[in-house]
Amino acid sequence: QVQLVESGGGLVQAGDSLRLSCVASGRTFNTYAMGWFRQAPGREREFVATINWRTSRTRYANSVKGRFTISRDSVKNTVSLQMSSLTPEDTAVYYCAAGPAWSTREDEYDYWGQGTQVTVSS
Repeated sequence: QVQLVESGGGLVQAGDSLRLSCVASGRTFNTYAMGWFRQAPGREREFVATINWRTSRTRYANSVKGRFTISRDSVKNTVSLQMSSLTPEDTAVYYCAAGPAWSTREDEYDYWGQGTQVTVSS
């Protein structure tokens, strides 16, 4: 029903910036929120940021607040994650997600992308 494709991951140095993008396609009319989650090796998947698709209100994990910015483009059906001041602790596979509720909980999201790898070297 909804397909999500992430892009923009790569290898960067600590302190660098990186912008991730996620394109949504299919029947997205019931999508009220899109978000970003990440999973580092040996760790559980964790919440990063989410945006209310209708109002553009945002929520962030404490670990990224002030460094990451989530934004939407309703015309292109895309959500972006601008990441700044990256550290090795940000190394993870980043997933975008879509769902009917504006939430920080992964179980509130119905659709997931394949993920894009972000590696931050020291």
